[in-house]
Amino acid sequence: MKPIRYTEHALTNFKDREIPKEVVEQALTQPEKIEAGHSERQIYMKRYQDAVLDQEMLLRIIVEESETEMVVITAYKTSQIERYLKGDKT
Repeated sequence: MKPIRYTEHALTNFKDREIPKEVVEQALTQPEKIEAGHSERQIYMKRYQDAVLDQEMLLRIIVEESETEMVVITAYKTSQIERYLKGDKT
C-alpha cells in the first residue's frame, strides 16, 4: 500500500468530528467500498461502531491518489448507511 498523507483540513475534521485516526487507516487499508468522486478523487467507505454515538456509522474518506501516495482530503461519518451502500450486503 502507498504511504498515506493527511491534509491539515483532514486532521482538523478527525478532531472536530470525533473520528479516530485508527478507524480512518483501517477504512483505507480495508475499505468496504470505493467509488469515484469528483475529478480524480475516490471515496473510501467502511462501516464501524462509533464509540461516541454508540451506533453503527459509515465513514466516508475523500482521497486523491498519485503514483507515490494517498492524500486524505477530508473524512466524515454518517448514519445514512443504506444511502451510500445501496445494494451492498453486510
